[in-house]
Amino acid sequence: MTDDVQGRIVALIPAAGQGTRLGLDRPKAFVELDGQTLLNRSIDAVRASGVVDQVVVIVPPELVDDVRARFPEVSVVAGGAERSDSVRAGLAAADPDTELVLVHDAARALTPPALFARVVEALRGGAGAVVPGLPVTDTLKRVDDTGVVIDTPNRAELRAVQTPQGFTAELLRRAHASAADATDDAGLVEALGEPVVVVPGEARAFKITTPFDLRLAELLCGTPDVVEPDPEEQPS
Repeated sequence: MTDDVQGRIVALIPAAGQGTRLGLDRPKAFVELDGQTLLNRSIDAVRASGVVDQVVVIVPPELVDDVRARFPEVSVVAGGAERSDSVRAGLAAADPDTELVLVHDAARALTPPALFARVVEALRGGAGAVVPGLPVTDTLKRVDDTGVVIDTPNRAELRAVQTPQGFTAELLRRAHASAADATDDAGLVEALGEPVVVVPGEARAFKITTPFDLRLAELLCGTPDVVEPDPEEQPS
């Protein structure tokens, strides 16, 4: 844990993934959702949160100039072969006096701005690493390579983790100092033996990965936010 932090905040948006599971002919972040790309919606949500000083977008090298022209208000850098390479590139482009970093998937394009503020509040309160998460509603099974069930985890102890994930800049840089790759930045922090705090997530912060996800997002576009049950309340 850190002392109370009031420093500069940077949001990194890795957007270099190809999104092959969507089955489209362009990188996932550049797929349109009700007239706006996923990347555009994610940038808008970060800026609408009012808690971020700098936005750094990491895109495929061939798209850097185009994205800079389309989004002059953000910093744009080229991503690498793996997600962690892209996060490291984003960290290198962050202002030198950055103290807190949010890492947000461009594919979570409907994330409410309030979730960014919630993560930052926990960081400012002293946490070194913060992730939003939702209780798991399905019964989960661990299986072996042949499909035979090994055990049934207690779902009361499980959370489906989302982004933005927040970190002190020092901790995130230390976690990414190795050549290791990870789909989840908090996993690299856990590998250091550092604690990661979970705050309540949001149903709208789901990741658009498959055609079904994209269709769901299309149906949700333009619909008002609804009052949801307490995310910490366990399903029966």
